[in-house]
Amino acid sequence: MSMELIEPDRGRDRSSLLSDGLLDTARKEPPSGPRSRPVTSAPDNVDSAPRPEPGPEPDAEATNRLDGASRLRVFAVILVVVLFAEIAALQYTMVASAARQIAPSFPGVGANISWMVIIFGLVGGATTPLMGKLSDLWGKRRTMLLTGFSFALGTLVCALTHTWWVFLVGRALEAVAISAPTVAYGLFRDILPRRYIPASIGVIATGLGMSALAAPLIGGWLMDAHGWRWLFWFLLIFVGVMVPLMWLVVPESTLRTRQRLDIGGALLLGGGVGLVLVYLSNGTNWGWGRLDSLGYLLGGLAMLGAFLLVERVVPEPIMDPRLLFSPRVLVILGAATLGSMVIGIQGYSIPYMLQTPTEQQLHGSILQVALSGGAGQTLPPAMAPLFHTLFNSTLAFGLGASLLAYGYYSAVWSGGVGMLSGAASGELARKTGPRLPLVIAMAMFTLSTVLYAYFPHSKWQYGLFAAVFGIGFGAFYAACPNLMIEAVPARQQGISAGMLGVVNSLATSVGTGALTAFLAGHALQVKVQITGIPESTTGGFHPVPSLYGFGGYQDGLLLAAVCGALGLLVALLMRHGRSPATGGAGS
Repeated sequence: MSMELIEPDRGRDRSSLLSDGLLDTARKEPPSGPRSRPVTSAPDNVDSAPRPEPGPEPDAEATNRLDGASRLRVFAVILVVVLFAEIAALQYTMVASAARQIAPSFPGVGANISWMVIIFGLVGGATTPLMGKLSDLWGKRRTMLLTGFSFALGTLVCALTHTWWVFLVGRALEAVAISAPTVAYGLFRDILPRRYIPASIGVIATGLGMSALAAPLIGGWLMDAHGWRWLFWFLLIFVGVMVPLMWLVVPESTLRTRQRLDIGGALLLGGGVGLVLVYLSNGTNWGWGRLDSLGYLLGGLAMLGAFLLVERVVPEPIMDPRLLFSPRVLVILGAATLGSMVIGIQGYSIPYMLQTPTEQQLHGSILQVALSGGAGQTLPPAMAPLFHTLFNSTLAFGLGASLLAYGYYSAVWSGGVGMLSGAASGELARKTGPRLPLVIAMAMFTLSTVLYAYFPHSKWQYGLFAAVFGIGFGAFYAACPNLMIEAVPARQQGISAGMLGVVNSLATSVGTGALTAFLAGHALQVKVQITGIPESTTGGFHPVPSLYGFGGYQDGLLLAAVCGALGLLVALLMRHGRSPATGGAGS
């Protein structure tokens, strides 16, 4: 080994240099011999030489791995990190569903109340890759704590303000916490004993039940008893407990990527993702083909294209383009795109379907409007038995469920089963490889969407279909991060997981946007018929605000089934992930 090569990195140990790929190795690998031998030569000019493939994973000493810790200590770390990573999902479950109750507190907002949800997704999607890269540079626990502080500040703002734009600023600050699970993947990879990593990765996304099981019940009770501001006070208390626990219980990974942050690349990536998400989130209301709407899409795509060009020439890119476009990573991102479209479509359609009134309920509501004179003419009570309604779509899929009832009939089943499936699929990945959980996920996604599209919709069937989807949900979020961990070196883990998060956000928005387009073409309409009165007097079909016919939901679900089937094909043909997951040791 020449001292001239080591001199510029005097403070770094051999494993750090190997994992950065700065030392060339001459490997001879007999069946029973070591994986590598000492370096016998090195390039004369390391800086000008092409960057070689990453070397072995850093050892336990280099990453502060808990190899000698007790099982209780390891489980305590997993518990705290997973609960911390649930912050964003917890608030989404509690707050997004309360938009209708929050709107009256901000007079004049009207339909723009949807921006309280839109801005959360926009800022979260745009900042996820940046926070992933910061975790590679500055430390993963430190970055997660930063997201916690940002969430706490934003939550406090939302709880106190009476001004709409200030409320949106608070929501944007909260949205930074969306990146917490992405960073947690890398933290677990660095600090947990290898045998615990695959199953723990599966638990991160599906959580321990706070967002899936507790949030609908807690949120419903707080709304009924104290009002919407107490949702934010509860979230502030929760994050106020989790931040100190994160600091005290969880060790920091000592692994760092030694490079400067590419500010220009970060701005191009974050800005491009944000503009594309603005288009996808508002295309239905603005018009998909309008020039001012397309400006957001074209501007975002131009920034993302510029990002790829810039990353090829800057000396220290956010993510090495050769890694980003490697076959393994591209296939993982492709599978994630298809699976996330299914999640986006089901996540938007099923709550709406369940909460759609039954035909009897809707008939009663329209009759009450007619009796009260809300339709312009007052119907005499004696004529109520002669009053009939005819709808342009079946309403057999609607249960007229409240938000709490939706939790009972669907969310608890998909979330609870998903929680168990995530942990089980992570363990399956450790034993057989992460490709098999991805196969299971895509098969369950396809099956559940077909069930929703073609089978009856009673309470128990909604629960059954949700449980099938939950199996796929847990397996999907266990498979994709484990596949990525096995595909990339440790020092690129944060940004790689960030890119996976970006793809998930974009694909979820694409699925939701496609569904809204289908629904717009199947608006629910009603025709009033009164026995003995000519139809010319009562008029033809009239739209029912904010309700849609089953045809729109069915078309969206069939698109989701196609995505699931294509994802299943990708998973079956995938060559990567067929070996047992190592927690990144074989990357």
